[in-house]
Amino acid sequence: MTADSTPADGPQQGPGPAANPLGHGPVLLLTGARLADGRVVDVRTNGDRIQAVGTVGSLAPLHALPGGPTATTGARIDLAGYLLLPAPAEAHAHYDLAFSAALSAPPPETPADLTRRVTEAALTSLGYGATAQRTHVRIGDVHGLRRLEAVLTARQSLRGLAELQAVAMPRLLTGLAGADGRAQLRDALKLGATAAGGCPDLDPDPAGYVQVLLEAAGEADCPVDLHTQGAEPAALARLAAALAPLRPRVTLGPCSALGPDGPGVLAHAGIRVVCLPQNGCCTGVPGRPGGLRPALAAELARAGVPVAAGSGSLRDTANPAGRADPLEAAYLLAAGGASVEAAYDAVANQARITLGLPPVRVDAGFPAELLAIRGDSLAGALAGGHSRLVVHAGRIVSRTSAVREFADTVALALPRQSAPE
Repeated sequence: MTADSTPADGPQQGPGPAANPLGHGPVLLLTGARLADGRVVDVRTNGDRIQAVGTVGSLAPLHALPGGPTATTGARIDLAGYLLLPAPAEAHAHYDLAFSAALSAPPPETPADLTRRVTEAALTSLGYGATAQRTHVRIGDVHGLRRLEAVLTARQSLRGLAELQAVAMPRLLTGLAGADGRAQLRDALKLGATAAGGCPDLDPDPAGYVQVLLEAAGEADCPVDLHTQGAEPAALARLAAALAPLRPRVTLGPCSALGPDGPGVLAHAGIRVVCLPQNGCCTGVPGRPGGLRPALAAELARAGVPVAAGSGSLRDTANPAGRADPLEAAYLLAAGGASVEAAYDAVANQARITLGLPPVRVDAGFPAELLAIRGDSLAGALAGGHSRLVVHAGRIVSRTSAVREFADTVALALPRQSAPE
């Protein structure tokens, strides 16, 4: 028996000549959506902003907007059975290394190969709902700016679908060995990297590394996003003190080895943290993954440290089974003791703020960055929401339809996960 064999259970396009809602015009009407607070509403977007939110049936149909667009310039989507949320963001990824775990002896990659891999990783994350994404990219050494150029090419091709940011990561910045890194960092920021980053712990002079990085970031007027595990209290205190003058444009992650005093040190310096709940680590820091202490995010939050969560690795050597689903990170935070609201906020608005983007609320005037996910509650969505509809800048940019089937007839009502083909 097919538990869900027709599209009637999923988001439906309303009347109108447009056959594909992913190609709709500037106006979008989302009807019957449930919000996280339990209300069921209609939401109308116009361009990249939410124009109105009202009770079901209270918003005018598209063709009746005063002096405005007709049904041919928009789409009506029935979201009955779906939860409508601010879209999540990917706050910490490594797309230049995505899908590399399966390559035992990686062949030489052409720029086209790199761009294709980065684009696939970004689209994978977008399909899960992340309309804004930040990837850390290794520069210098044998790579030069090749990987960054691939990310910037992918960023251009993704324009209109998702916002992709790049963090330039030189390995060394001090002494004679760091001369190439210093030059490459400045070139990377001129080329279009969004932020300056790296891992000071990999440099023989961590304090000098941070100083060079801050100078380059000051010249380029860009934020700083650094890697550290935070295992050494004295080193963490020096790092936080050096970065404090740049707040609030500074982020640290994954910080999975913080000691008891670590949260207080970071709070005093006004530094944001991006944790990586999947395994606590990524390719940007040395050593084997040690996992994320379940209570760490709560400890940081209690100390007053703004906490976002990211995926970190997408099937690379740091996490061969890594996923690019922000809701996976939120689920793991909730499973570790965070409230479902705080867990989702870590991958949504806290992640957006980390990326320098405005927060989103399902309310008039806010950015039309939305995720519709099958479920009747936030907890249910984190536990098993598969069918998803993603809105970026007021436009449907991705739709995932999950269909569950069972072999035999079952009289009871079955859980459904579906959307139209």
